[in-house]
Amino acid sequence: MNETIFGSLATVEKRIAYMQEQTAGFTHHNQLQPLAPGPQDAPLLTATVALNRQIAQVECVLSAPKTAVLPLTPVKTEWDLLNWTYRQTWQVTLPQQPAGTLVRYRLRACPVDGSEPLWADDGATFSYLVDEVSLPAWAKDAIVYQIFPDRFAPGNGRSWNNVNHLSDIYGGTLRGIIEKLDYVADLGFNVIWLNPFFPDKTHHGYHATDHFSVNPRLGSMADIEELIAEAHKRGIRLLLDFVGNHVGSEHPYFQDALAHRDSPYHDWFRWRSWPDDYVAYYEVKELPELNTENAGVRDYMFRSVQFWLEKGFDGLRIDYTLGPSHDFWTMLRAAVRDCKPDAWMFGETVHTPQTQLSYDGRFHGNLDFLLAQKLRDTFAFNTMNVAEFDAFLHLHETFFPAHVSRPSFLDNHDMNRFLWVAKGDKRKLKLATLCHFTLTHPPVVYNGTEIGLSQERGIGDPDSHGMEECRLPMPWDALDTDMLAYYRQLIHLRREHPVIWQGQRQTVHVDAAAGTYAYAVQNEDETLLVAFNLGDTPQQINITLPHQDETHRFDLAAWDGQWKLFA
Repeated sequence: MNETIFGSLATVEKRIAYMQEQTAGFTHHNQLQPLAPGPQDAPLLTATVALNRQIAQVECVLSAPKTAVLPLTPVKTEWDLLNWTYRQTWQVTLPQQPAGTLVRYRLRACPVDGSEPLWADDGATFSYLVDEVSLPAWAKDAIVYQIFPDRFAPGNGRSWNNVNHLSDIYGGTLRGIIEKLDYVADLGFNVIWLNPFFPDKTHHGYHATDHFSVNPRLGSMADIEELIAEAHKRGIRLLLDFVGNHVGSEHPYFQDALAHRDSPYHDWFRWRSWPDDYVAYYEVKELPELNTENAGVRDYMFRSVQFWLEKGFDGLRIDYTLGPSHDFWTMLRAAVRDCKPDAWMFGETVHTPQTQLSYDGRFHGNLDFLLAQKLRDTFAFNTMNVAEFDAFLHLHETFFPAHVSRPSFLDNHDMNRFLWVAKGDKRKLKLATLCHFTLTHPPVVYNGTEIGLSQERGIGDPDSHGMEECRLPMPWDALDTDMLAYYRQLIHLRREHPVIWQGQRQTVHVDAAAGTYAYAVQNEDETLLVAFNLGDTPQQINITLPHQDETHRFDLAAWDGQWKLFA
C-alpha cells in the first residue's frame, strides 16, 4: 500500500494475525444470512468452533423477543490451515419475526466433559432489528460537503487567529459557516457533514466533554439552530458527527469516575486498574473509552443523538464503528428510527468489505475507504493502471448489494490531501474528481479540496505535526477559481442528471499501456459517456456503444478527462 489508510491491516503480517484471531476459538461474528433480516426472513445463523476440546452441543440462547434455547446443528468440519487445527461449523435457522421486533441472543458451546459452557466472541450479546431498512430517498442523490468548523470560516468580519502550531485554535465559528452557506449552495452541495462542535479544548472537536451543548468558541445553541434553519432554507441537509466509542478525559463523568471509586460513573468506563490504568482510544489517555455495554452509557449517548435529530439534523456520520459492539449499533438504529425514520446513517468502518457489510441493518452503509485508496493509487500515486482499477471497480460494485450506501471521497481530515499525494498536479485532482463524481454512490468533498487546498508537509514526515497537516484553514482570499469552477460544473452535472446515480455503469474502453479508460452510465432516458487519459501524451479514442452505430470521439490531452451526454 502507498499509505496506511487501513493501519490495522496495512501489512501482510497484520492481515495474517487478524485472520488467525478471527477463525480461532468459538466465534459467531454476527454471521446471519441475510445480514439484515426483514419480516419475511427466517435468518440462518452460523457459528464456528475451533477448540482443543470436544463440544457436545452449541446453543442459541434468545433473550428477546422472548426467552428460548435453540440448538445448532453441525454442518461441516474442515481444516484451518492458519491455526493448524480443525474447525467445525454449526448452524440454526431462527424464526421469522414481525417488523419492528428486536431479536437478542448469545451463543454457548457445551463441552462433552460437562464443564462450564463457553460463550461465543467472549460472551458478546448479538442482536438485530427486524426491519425493511431502506435508504432515504434524499440520500440517494446526496452530494456531501464536509466542514471542519475550526478551519472553515471565522465569521463576523474576523481574520484567522495568529497561531504557533497547526493544533492551535484558528478561530472558525458556526457564524462563519452560516455566512458561507450561499457559497456551499451555489456550488450545488445538498448535504453538509459537520465535524464535531461540542465543548472541547482541541481544534478538532473529538474530545467532547458535553454532548448536549455547543463549544462556546464556536458559537451558541442559537447559532446551531440558525445554521440548521438557514441550511434547510437552501435545500441543504445536515449530518451530525456521532462518536460513540469515547469521550474527552475532561468530561465531568470521567473526572468523577477518576476521583471516586464508588462514583455512579465508574462502570461507564473500562478500567484495567482504577484509577491510573484505563482503556483509551488507541492508547491516547485524553480519550477514555466508554463501556458501551453499560445501560447508562447507552441511554446518555442515544438521548444525545435524539436531541440533535430533534433540533433538525438529518442523519449521522458515525465515527469509529469498530469500537462498540454490533448490539450497541442495533440499539442506536432503533433509537434513531423512533426519532427520525428517514435519517441517513453511515459509518466510518476502516476495515474489510466483509466487516463493512456486517453492519447492514444497523447503518445504511459505510464510507468507502477501499475506493478512496484505489482512486488515490490510480490517479495520484499512479501505482494502479486503468485496467487494474476497472477490474477493482467491477468486483467492488458486484460485492456490495445495491441497497448498501457507500459515500465516497478522495481525502478527509485524517489523511494527506489528495493534491499533496499527487505532488500538486491539479490535472490529477481533476481526473480523480471526474471519476469520483460519475460513480453511483454519494460523493463527499472535504472542505478545501474544491479550491485546490493542499498542505505543507506529509502526515508521516519527520517534522510533521501529524494529522493537523491536512487541516489548514480555508484561504478565502486566495481561492483557485479554476478548480472551483470545475467542481461546480461536476456537482451540477450530477444534480441535473440522475442517470449518474440511477443508471448502470459499463466499461467501454480500457488500454492500460496508453493509460486510456472510458465507461458509460445509462438508463432509459440518457447516457453519460466518460473518458480519461492518464498518460503523458495526447490520445484519441473512439467509442461505439453496444447496440449503437454512432462513434463517439474523444481527443484527450495528457492527464485529461472529458464527458458527453446524449439521449
